Amino acid sequence: MPHPTHGEAAATQGATTAPDDLKSAVRQRVDGHRDDLVSLSRRIHGHPETAFTEHRAAAWCAEALAAAGFTVDSPAYGLDTAFSATLGPGPRTVAIVCEYDALPDLGHACGHNLIAAAGVGAALALAPFADELGLRIRVLGTPAEERGAGKALMIDAGAFDGVDAAMMVHPCPFEMSDFRSFALGTLSVTYTGRAAHPSLNPHEGRNAADALTVAQVALGLLRQHLPPQWRVHGITTEAGTSPNAVPVRATASYELRALAAEDLAELRARVEDCFRAGALATGCEVTLERPEPDYLDFQGDPALIELWTRNARALGRPEPVERPPFACTDMGNVSHVVPSIHPVLDISGGVCGPHEPEFAKAAISLAGERALLDGATAMAWTAVDFARAAGETPGR
Repeated sequence: MPHPTHGEAAATQGATTAPDDLKSAVRQRVDGHRDDLVSLSRRIHGHPETAFTEHRAAAWCAEALAAAGFTVDSPAYGLDTAFSATLGPGPRTVAIVCEYDALPDLGHACGHNLIAAAGVGAALALAPFADELGLRIRVLGTPAEERGAGKALMIDAGAFDGVDAAMMVHPCPFEMSDFRSFALGTLSVTYTGRAAHPSLNPHEGRNAADALTVAQVALGLLRQHLPPQWRVHGITTEAGTSPNAVPVRATASYELRALAAEDLAELRARVEDCFRAGALATGCEVTLERPEPDYLDFQGDPALIELWTRNARALGRPEPVERPPFACTDMGNVSHVVPSIHPVLDISGGVCGPHEPEFAKAAISLAGERALLDGATAMAWTAVDFARAAGETPGR
């Protein structure tokens, strides 16, 4: 991808650009990278990689940033498919977040190819103006959003230390500036019983599948007494291998959703009691495990949301709607430690939504690619506005 020569960068850094002129220059940079950004998005889309296996997507993003002068660390933060790309002196640091994992069997039906390319595009557009704005641009490649909570792991490893604002965009069937999400927890359940023949000596058996049945009945009764926006849903992954043997092992995978992290803790305790009841009723043993970090509810920063909304309108994006929480994201974890935004951009006109096969097609449609470029531009503009506002604040 094209990037400024040392002379061009020095000329840019040595002058103070008027706000409107700077934003115009930023938009021109996005437009100048248009073909490369669309190509990057389509390459990622055409080679879907699931959680923690996104080697090609991470490398392609990192290579584009390295070519533009970013200092790239890859792998990073203890994750093979995470990267960090940094440019600019600071003192303010803006993190631009790239997601790029795909869904099993559905490919990029959540449009993460667009997220990754938009993040790269915003960073490339800002790069020549980092010194003038007093910005350190930190692009973070964050694996395993769909399963594994990669950002939560990266927070623990220090990826967001020293960050003043974090941002990303996400494709959707509607437009939304003030995105909200559920908190989500996962639960893996394993029952261990005692083998026996169901005809010869059933009284000596302890039926693990029965334990799971009891737990599911308890969960069904519990749902009547849960607040309206709390969710419990899951699948049985194993419940015996033959009808002529008492099942000695049964397993299940469940998800728990609540409006806030503290609600999730209460919901988890009540759900786990239902699974313990299954063990108690059948004489089986139960093991309850948390296979990944909890996804926390997203809490958008009002000032950043206002900046984003103004910039999205200036680009002619549809008016944002207000919606109650409808999804989960590990960007919620980031929002608990750094002022953040996670706007969603309409790429399907409401015809289809994430995690549907048709949405994978929308993620390489003209509307999707328009959202990619608009998302890159609006994020870069929002970073410009944030840097200028912070620079005008006394003591900053």
